[in-house]
Amino acid sequence: MRVCEAFALMRKPVTILAGLAVAAAVVVGFLQATSSTNATDAPPKPLTLAQVSRPLTGAPAQLAALHRRVNELRPGGLKALDAELRRLRGHPVVVNLWASWCDPCQYELPFFQRQAVKRGARVAFLGVNSNDSRDGARAITERFPMPYPSFEDPRFSVAGAYGARNLPQTAFYDARGKRIVHQGRFATEDQLSEAIERYALGLTS
Repeated sequence: MRVCEAFALMRKPVTILAGLAVAAAVVVGFLQATSSTNATDAPPKPLTLAQVSRPLTGAPAQLAALHRRVNELRPGGLKALDAELRRLRGHPVVVNLWASWCDPCQYELPFFQRQAVKRGARVAFLGVNSNDSRDGARAITERFPMPYPSFEDPRFSVAGAYGARNLPQTAFYDARGKRIVHQGRFATEDQLSEAIERYALGLTS
């Protein structure tokens, strides 16, 4: 498995997602990447903007509203992400950190496209564009249109709060706010699907 060059953090975060008010205490966990290092299969062809923009059937109001912000790139970094997580309180959430300079991020983005289209009526998906240029980020959103918005994080503060060692990185929140962080890329869509079911939906132990 290829791994992006580790990005050295200039300083440790003083707090982890400070100010995030949730009814249940947020439990932080870390899951080391379990992707096969010998996976050689090419990822599927990216979905188009039209495909990721199709309305979700049966989505609750909050998730339907989120889906209407397809492929947006929004400023605000950690503060904006915290606010979005508060709005999504009570729903499972998947947060994927990506960058245009990260080849493994691009490898797995088609998996996130498909899972967000498949599960978006039940699970909220968010992106974080980490330590990237605006032009680079826009190029990726054109190549891999995302069925959800992404927040710009030019100072790598979200990744720092999640304890990043490299990208890609994905955080899974269950409906109570418990969080698990997966370091590294997913080698297959099945691996991503299994992680969503286990850590966001709590369907497997």
